[in-house]
Amino acid sequence: MPKNICIYSGSANPKLSSEIADYLGVPLGKVNLSRFPDGEIFCQYAENVRRADVFIIQPTCSPTNEHLMELLIMLDAAKRASAARITAVLPYYGYARQDRKDRPRVPITAKLVANLITVAGANRIIAMDLHSQQIQGFFDIPVDHLYARPVFTPYLKERLGPNVVVVSPDSGSVKMAQSYCDVLDGGLAVIAKRRISATSVTTSHLVGDVKGRTCVITDDMTSTAGTLCAAADKLKEEGASKVFAAITHCVLNEQGYKKLSSNTSIEEMVVTDGIQVNETLNGKIKVLSVAPLLGEAIRRIHDGVSVSTLFRIKK
Repeated sequence: MPKNICIYSGSANPKLSSEIADYLGVPLGKVNLSRFPDGEIFCQYAENVRRADVFIIQPTCSPTNEHLMELLIMLDAAKRASAARITAVLPYYGYARQDRKDRPRVPITAKLVANLITVAGANRIIAMDLHSQQIQGFFDIPVDHLYARPVFTPYLKERLGPNVVVVSPDSGSVKMAQSYCDVLDGGLAVIAKRRISATSVTTSHLVGDVKGRTCVITDDMTSTAGTLCAAADKLKEEGASKVFAAITHCVLNEQGYKKLSSNTSIEEMVVTDGIQVNETLNGKIKVLSVAPLLGEAIRRIHDGVSVSTLFRIKK
């Protein structure tokens, strides 16, 4: 059995890792990450991890390939240093949108990444709001799939007030929207969309009554903000009084930030700090911390206590 808990951070989100370590009351482990002149990644743990319970925190966000490769090298280094158990903590799982073969001659990259992480040395995975539930099955090791709802709902209840409608921006997010409905005691609406290109979408129709009501759009991620802004505009056209958004992973690129800042339909977008958010658009983006949630999951896994109670949300 692992004799002690060790928390290490990659370079993707050191601030979150530090907050998780503070929550657990343990120092953040020392690891030397550097680059060779040609860009190759070098990793060396600066302390003994033999027989330790090692948790490596690294969201595989932009630059995705760089952070993913860094994670793989950290996993391999910990394995070769004889760690008793290695858990990869992935607040954001990159390549998750490539989770099926929906066109001829394309890869299932989400499965490939799962294989790479497992072979590199991970014995367990902690993930949050995966793009699809089936990704859990891509791993041949235990996966603890956490949700951002326990973090979002207390804030949303206070911010939105009564007469709320939870909106799914497309058919694939209906289940997530329904789970928020159960907690917020609100209505449910669904928007049908048609994707024109990788960066452009159009809405066709709305199912549900939103006239005169406060709406909150829920989704797992947004990058170009195309789906989000199109949905918000549609809700305003149908008479919604206010439109908010609750998005777990803020993977906005430059185009996404520009589109969101210029969109007047969205009052506020609430996100987590699983990915480091450096631009809040003068308060239009509200960032909530998932450090306590991830920290508690790490504590329970280390102590051998049930993690499933973290999924329960008090109404």
